[in-house]
Amino acid sequence: MASPRFSPKALAFLRALKRNNDREWFRARREQYDVLLRAPMLEVIAQLERAFRDFAPDLVASPAVSLYRIYRDTRFSHDKRPLKTHVAAVFPRRGLGRHQGAGLYFEVAPDWVWIGGGLYAPDATQLYAVREHIASHHRRLTRIVGDAGFRRHFGALGGDTLQRVPRGFPADHPAAAVLKHRQFLVARERPAALATSPRFYGEIVSTFKAAVPLVEFRNEPLV
Repeated sequence: MASPRFSPKALAFLRALKRNNDREWFRARREQYDVLLRAPMLEVIAQLERAFRDFAPDLVASPAVSLYRIYRDTRFSHDKRPLKTHVAAVFPRRGLGRHQGAGLYFEVAPDWVWIGGGLYAPDATQLYAVREHIASHHRRLTRIVGDAGFRRHFGALGGDTLQRVPRGFPADHPAAAVLKHRQFLVARERPAALATSPRFYGEIVSTFKAAVPLVEFRNEPLV
């Protein structure tokens, strides 16, 4: 089976969309979007659904759950541009909401391909549960982030952090640096041209495989 990828015309469409972020402009070109961008995204999701059976069986890959709409939600934003200028998909933990818990994610934009995952916006209850899990199992977490494959793909754990160790945890805890995190993210940002390469799907899979142990660790206290 051929590995899914995008055509150079797909990136050209995203660049044009960035210049013409207008509903009427997009409506006149909706068929191009469906062929150049939506169809390849659905193909990637379909192949990942099969691949996840081997290395991430608890994660969901399906068009209804994974594929993001092209239209932006502008109700509570000062930025009223109606359209996203990238295409993206998310792969959440089965049994948790689309944006609850840790998951995997990739997007294709005019200037980059972003592949990664983690825990992006936990609520206070989830965040405390994850921190308690870290405090109790920090040696296992150290092995996960110290793995050669993890370090080769991501370098280190990312995401917003506090200046101090949060209340309820000792300042000298061995995992103090990780306990400061409010987000737990890993990612690789690659040139947009990767999306048109035969290596595109393979890089998504290899990056996701490197991220899965951390994603699973983050979800353990949440399910």
